[in-house]
Amino acid sequence: MRKIISIANQKGGVGKTTTTLNLGTALALKGFKVLLIDLDPQANLSSYLGFEGDGDPTISHMMLSIAKGMKVSKEDFDSCVRVSEENKISYIPSDINLANAESYLMNALSRETVMKRILTNENLTDYDYVLIDCLPSLGILLVNALTASDNVIIPVQTQKFAYEGLGSLINICEQVKETINKNLKVSGIIATMAENTKMSRNTLEMLDKNYKDLLYNIAIHKSVEAANSSERNRSLCLNKNKLGEEYKALAEEIITRC
Repeated sequence: MRKIISIANQKGGVGKTTTTLNLGTALALKGFKVLLIDLDPQANLSSYLGFEGDGDPTISHMMLSIAKGMKVSKEDFDSCVRVSEENKISYIPSDINLANAESYLMNALSRETVMKRILTNENLTDYDYVLIDCLPSLGILLVNALTASDNVIIPVQTQKFAYEGLGSLINICEQVKETINKNLKVSGIIATMAENTKMSRNTLEMLDKNYKDLLYNIAIHKSVEAANSSERNRSLCLNKNKLGEEYKALAEEIITRC
């Protein structure tokens, strides 16, 4: 059964993009067909995958089409999909035009459902998992992602300030579930950039104490390998390293939970 999963946190720098790509590749290595969607105007996921503007449509084009009252056909959808052969996944890139989403969605009919209308069953016939890399915001793009998703996964950096915003995001997810998408489920919280410091250990303890049922067993540790992976446009899961193995273990948990 296909799953649409948002990787979300309104805090920046917590590992959303790194989690999206490496989790996607980990799932693909298990034989699943995976599509990643970059829903951030900064386009970090697109850059991670080595994407350079090629003139073909992106996620921005599809959202604008829906906002104008048009329908996105399977052909339109497929024209936005690129393939990263090395990382074994397909993806839809972002571009700077997505920064204008708030304005061009303002007058769209049922504007919180634009992404849902893009991610129809017909358009997703080729995929088992769709992972949406969300921007660091609680605005309309995040609500669109949550409205279209079955599950949301929240990466939380093991630092005090990253932890403090967690309640607000979970509250947004609960509101979306109550009002728009009754099937939405917060599947779990991933502790990211864990390290052997007092603050990191304390944050892990707080996460375990207050969100024990949601906290994934595997924590993703801080390592220079993450930055190196981004520079190489290559998933950590394709080489033998600690972080790659952690993401593979995380994929096993997610298959069970989602």
